[in-house]
Amino acid sequence: MKIKIKKLNDDAKLPTYAHPGDVGMDMYSLEDYELKVGERRIFPVGFALEFETGFAAIVKDKSSLPMKYGIHTMGGVFDAGYRGEYNVNLINLSSESYKISKGDKIAQLVIYPVVIADLEEVNELSDSSRGGGNFGSTGK
Repeated sequence: MKIKIKKLNDDAKLPTYAHPGDVGMDMYSLEDYELKVGERRIFPVGFALEFETGFAAIVKDKSSLPMKYGIHTMGGVFDAGYRGEYNVNLINLSSESYKISKGDKIAQLVIYPVVIADLEEVNELSDSSRGGGNFGSTGK
C-alpha cells in the first residue's frame, strides 16, 4: 500500500520499519523533554499522511516503554481524511521522571484496514450466550 507523507518540520525523522515484515513504524521525538511522574503530554512528530478511505493510522506503544519505564500512549486514531500533523500523546505511569531525547523512538504507527459502519437504530438486540455480561462475567 502506498501512503503519501509530507514532512512538516525540517528536524522531523520520518517513521520507519525496524525490520522487514514489521507492522509498526517507529515514530520519533522532535525534542528533548523530561516527562514527569503522572504527566500527560502531546509530542508533535513533524509529518502528515494521506491514505485511502477504509484505513486508519493508529498510534500504539513502543513495547519497551510501558514495560521498562511505565510510559504509555493515550489515544491516537488518525482517520483517512486527516491532513494535519501527527502526534504522540504520552503519559508517565511510573514513579520516576522519564527523559526523552530528540530522535528517540516514542511510539509506533500501525496502518489498519477498518470497516466504516452504517448504524441502524433498533428497539431490541438479538440474544447471545454472553448477553449483557461485562467485567468479570466469565470468572477469574
